[in-house]
Amino acid sequence: MPMYKTTVNVTGMMCMMCEKHVNDAISDNFKVISVNSDHEAKVTVIESEETLDKDSVSKAIEDAGYEVTDINVETI
Repeated sequence: MPMYKTTVNVTGMMCMMCEKHVNDAISDNFKVISVNSDHEAKVTVIESEETLDKDSVSKAIEDAGYEVTDINVETI
């Protein structure tokens, strides 16, 4: 079964608490295996068994107060 890695470029994360807000926004709205945000790299990496709708991912992160600048999905 293929797995998917969704890499989201996120601006506005300033600290580890911001990372938690973004991680919670993803894990609360999508069925994911893992989500890991890095405020210094300005990136969130999501692993899931299904492809995630890019617009829905953007909306969840933006609703949490952060800006999405790019989303890339690859099969792993």
